[in-house]
Amino acid sequence: MSASVNLVCVPPQLAREIWPLVSDRLHQAVLRTDMSHTADLEYDVLEGDGLLWLATNGTAIEAAAATLLIKTDRNLVCVITALGGENRSRWLDLLAGIELWAKAEGAAKMRIYGRRGWTRVLKDYRVSNVVMEKSLG
Repeated sequence: MSASVNLVCVPPQLAREIWPLVSDRLHQAVLRTDMSHTADLEYDVLEGDGLLWLATNGTAIEAAAATLLIKTDRNLVCVITALGGENRSRWLDLLAGIELWAKAEGAAKMRIYGRRGWTRVLKDYRVSNVVMEKSLG
């Protein structure tokens, strides 16, 4: 990872200003998995239920992620609901900053909703569940 890329958590009061700059890349990430809806993601971020994270080099946004803290019956879980960007090798290590934040918030687990290909690059994550699908069309 390049030292010139930094993780920025967008303060909720600035989310409406930043959202238009990253909505397309998050929308593309959501389309790839079809596991959520971009409007729900936008609602969570803009209403302050979720957070928007940026990987920025100071002049440009290289990646954006959205997170949501959810309470299961047993744990508080930080879910990365969408993650999209360019130059992944420059910002992938920044996920550790989100993990530290989640732990400080009391989260016991991280979850990523994403493509199966993420398992090749996120070696500290394991597949814990499987989503199976059958087309009815």
